[in-house]
Amino acid sequence: MSGSHRAGTAGIAPALRRPLATAVLLALMAPGLALAQSPREQELEARVAELERVVQQLLDQQASPAAPAQQTAQVPAPAPAPAVPAGAQPIQSTTITPQANPGTRFTVGGMVRLDAMATKTTDGEIAKGTAGRDFYVPGVIPVGGEGADVYMDSTAKFSRLWFDASTELDTGDKLGARFEMDFFGGSLGNTAATNTYGAIVRHAYVTWNNLLVGQTWSNFMDTAALIDAVDFIGPTDAVVFVRQPQIRYTHGPLTVSLENPETTVQPFGGAPRVITGDNSVPDLIARYTHKADWGHFGVAGMARQLKYEPVAGSSDTATGFAASISGLVKLGERTDIRYQATGGEGFGRYIGLATIQQDAMADAAGNIDALGGWAAYVGLRHVFNPKLRGNLYYARSQWDNTTDLTGFGVTRRVHSTHANLIWSPAPKLDFGIEAIWGERTLESGADGELLRLHTTARYSF
Repeated sequence: MSGSHRAGTAGIAPALRRPLATAVLLALMAPGLALAQSPREQELEARVAELERVVQQLLDQQASPAAPAQQTAQVPAPAPAPAVPAGAQPIQSTTITPQANPGTRFTVGGMVRLDAMATKTTDGEIAKGTAGRDFYVPGVIPVGGEGADVYMDSTAKFSRLWFDASTELDTGDKLGARFEMDFFGGSLGNTAATNTYGAIVRHAYVTWNNLLVGQTWSNFMDTAALIDAVDFIGPTDAVVFVRQPQIRYTHGPLTVSLENPETTVQPFGGAPRVITGDNSVPDLIARYTHKADWGHFGVAGMARQLKYEPVAGSSDTATGFAASISGLVKLGERTDIRYQATGGEGFGRYIGLATIQQDAMADAAGNIDALGGWAAYVGLRHVFNPKLRGNLYYARSQWDNTTDLTGFGVTRRVHSTHANLIWSPAPKLDFGIEAIWGERTLESGADGELLRLHTTARYSF
């Protein structure tokens, strides 16, 4: 058998090979059979001819290009796979939170931020490596120094990273958690070479329906009324700005919290402040917020224990209380006013990063009195176009020191004026510049000023 013949029959279906072999055998026998043409032999010859015709027909169908298509057409084609959006392909086959409740949604985000500041102070230099070199801290404006000084600083330490997890259980209960950090944890290198900084915890809390447990913004703080500042905080002279551990319950517009207690004391005669760590009762805070199309209005109240133990076995307590009003009022589609005003006694730790004034004043025996005062800011924000906005704001706080206890070297007043422009050429990308003037005045009447040009670039994701 030739190679070409084998190639021609190799593609014949197995079911056709047996009839074909039979037909070929009969065909070979046919000449001998034809010698005797009996009726039966003639019938057999006719059958062989019929078999040859059938075999040829089957061979023609097997070799025909149209045959596979005709045969395939009888079988329904499989349904095409559903189209998958280009950005929806999973990056892994298993969840990145394998220990979480089923259905948990995990998200990550953050901000890359660079700040650069040129500063002039009239009465000496703010100490290098302190917070006052990174953003506006009025409580450290030098007073009574050796004259004006000019310096420049830059940092990326306010870049941020956060993680969220949220789950709705079959019972309808809602669980959530948040962890957020930035890199304002002190220098781990030096500004001459590495500029490395430690990561710090900003927020770390869990939620269960209306209950929150963990560290986050104080309930006494209205985050929705914060100024759109280029400076890291903005109206630091007057803003309530505290993050601390707490237990908080929310019911509609009302929130009530028990928060970490801490007392800061101005020792007798004006010595450096003391953070006591002696409290035994948490701060109690309640807030009510009304929201409407025009903006929002909030009112908050706080009652707290002040406690000081200058020596073991000897302590004194006082009561602190404060109230705050705050809000945002829209003046059309592009303009709004943001404000906050706080007053009371024994609330100094809650204002301006606890760097301006203390909660209490101590006498020579270590007995304490709550320090009274007030703090307020107001800001105007205007959106010039979808890519450019600006803010103008003023902040001030003033304190009722008893100079017989504190001396004359403590802060009586701080205030500042700010103006900024923020350009957003792309979504989530901001470039900002802010001019700041601030002044700090002591009980003696001496004062010092700060002039600063603060620039920032940040991308939030």
